[in-house]
Amino acid sequence: PAFWNAPRPTLAARLLSPLGALYGAVAAARMRQPGARVGVRIVCVGNFTLGGAGKTPAALALADDLIARGERVVFLSRGYGGSLSGPTPVEVDPARHSAQEVGDEPLLLARRAPTVICADRLEGARMARRMGASVIVMDDGLQNPALAKDEAVAVVDGAVGLGNGLVFPAGPLRAAMAAQWPLVQRVLIVGPGAAGEEVAREAAARGKGVARARLVADPEAVAALTGRRLLAFAGIGRPEKFFETLRCAGLEVAATRAF
Repeated sequence: PAFWNAPRPTLAARLLSPLGALYGAVAAARMRQPGARVGVRIVCVGNFTLGGAGKTPAALALADDLIARGERVVFLSRGYGGSLSGPTPVEVDPARHSAQEVGDEPLLLARRAPTVICADRLEGARMARRMGASVIVMDDGLQNPALAKDEAVAVVDGAVGLGNGLVFPAGPLRAAMAAQWPLVQRVLIVGPGAAGEEVAREAAARGKGVARARLVADPEAVAALTGRRLLAFAGIGRPEKFFETLRCAGLEVAATRAF
């Protein structure tokens, strides 16, 4: 909802704050549980909020860097929304599986490196180890306590930052920031914006590493769409970011539809 990104809590946010306090307390207690180790380095790419930050592109970029360094990367994802996402690990095959079965993000990941989906992150990590992983890159799962992470990166959308700073459903946070800051070693600010810079300053003050990135449209896709009037539609966490990417690439966006 739009009020999540208001600079100050609106009436709706204030009315929902008691529910947010309850949700945040339960989440914080869960996050304090110790995680298990599987004998493989685990790097988690997550976010503080309920989506839209850009963690999947960040996970892909991180995997590219690790693969270039000679690492055997296996992605681990919950496979949210997929019918095959359950307690039994599944290796994603882009040639055989659909988004309805494994989720859309795992299909993107599997085109780059072997990918496992499993609602039980520990079992998923064990399968990744059997597949020969030297590094497991978790797409999401920052707040999941099942696995001990060797490094955790929180991706932050520079344009919206932490929104109104309140916990779901009053705001976009998955838990209060006091409970989430100890989970991460660094933050990655994607794109410009005062809200993202505020998060960067807080991270630096807490001794966390800060990196910055920007989204770049695929040159071949841009070339194929140049000179055409476009209807842009998206169902990502913040569809406006996709529309802005198209415009920044010089493409003519005649209409947009957000889902």
